[in-house]
Amino acid sequence: MGMDKLYNSMICAGTRRLGTRRLMGFTLIEIILSVAILGILAGIAIPLYAGYMDKTRFEIAIADVKTCSSELTTFFANRNTYPESLAEVRCGTYRDPWGNPYQYLNIQTAKNKGEMRKDRFLVPINSDYDLYSMGKDGQSVPPLTASVSRDDIIRANDGAYIGPAEGF
Repeated sequence: MGMDKLYNSMICAGTRRLGTRRLMGFTLIEIILSVAILGILAGIAIPLYAGYMDKTRFEIAIADVKTCSSELTTFFANRNTYPESLAEVRCGTYRDPWGNPYQYLNIQTAKNKGEMRKDRFLVPINSDYDLYSMGKDGQSVPPLTASVSRDDIIRANDGAYIGPAEGF
């Protein structure tokens, strides 16, 4: 009988008996390895998810600018003039994905032409109206070459281009 107990204790190393059930436990090494693997996977997944969310926000802003641009075109077709604000075309309450209102400037009636968006040669990018999101940083200045304007979502070439300012 003594040999059977020794054999059973060697076979069941790392387990405890509770009645007729065996309880298996994790060692400290196994737990540390599991936590390390989860940390590595999270370190890979979180930046990918953040990049996906940024891309999605840019796509939403582009879609909103296209929608407002379409509303402005319809307004112009009906009245032969552009509105003074986005509120007149049901876009006044729109907010970009970063929580900022979309910016609109009717170039035909603008008192300060210096507010017009400009390309790298400081030439206005539109002749009818400017419509844009100030982007992720919530800041913008008229020249697109300025660092605070690079992340803006713009409408340029009178609607032929709608997308990131850095791509124009």
